[in-house]
Amino acid sequence: MASTPPGQRRLQILQALAGMLEQPKGDKITTAALARKLAFSEAALYRHFASKAQMFEGLIEFIESSVFGLINQIAERQQDGMAQARDIVAMLLNFASQNPGMTRVLIGEALVNEDERLQLRMNQFYDRVELALKQALRVAASEGQAHEADATARAAMLTSFVIGRWHRYAKSGFKNNPSQDAALHITLLLS
Repeated sequence: MASTPPGQRRLQILQALAGMLEQPKGDKITTAALARKLAFSEAALYRHFASKAQMFEGLIEFIESSVFGLINQIAERQQDGMAQARDIVAMLLNFASQNPGMTRVLIGEALVNEDERLQLRMNQFYDRVELALKQALRVAASEGQAHEADATARAAMLTSFVIGRWHRYAKSGFKNNPSQDAALHITLLLS
């Protein structure tokens, strides 16, 4: 029987963890439950991750690289600042709808009773999202589409809107899709 490469095993663990987070009324995730789901021992988990917190860090790294990679693509592809802001907000809402388990990480629900540094890292994630929106809105201001003075407040409002939609999605048991009617909402917020 061929052995699984270490990177592949780490990915399997993270995928299983994300899958467990997709259960809207799921129990607290323990390493024992995760090991059972994967059909191997807890010791095998700890050969790939030093702690459960490190597993959550792996999910956060996936979120960060995915989201900020997409934000960079939007900024490169879209020269219009308002269109950048619109596309960033839409992408954030779509990301959550396509990754329900990750939404529980995005809002911090999955991080309750875990290492405090995980929530701090998510707070930094929100700050980076808000900064990306602020930069897009400053581009819009330089194009005469918005006021420079409004960029900070509008970026904060858009970030709060996204986080609110993520919360509603998770708290509804993943029934209230965050991207439903998003185009209309984003238009109202950016007009």
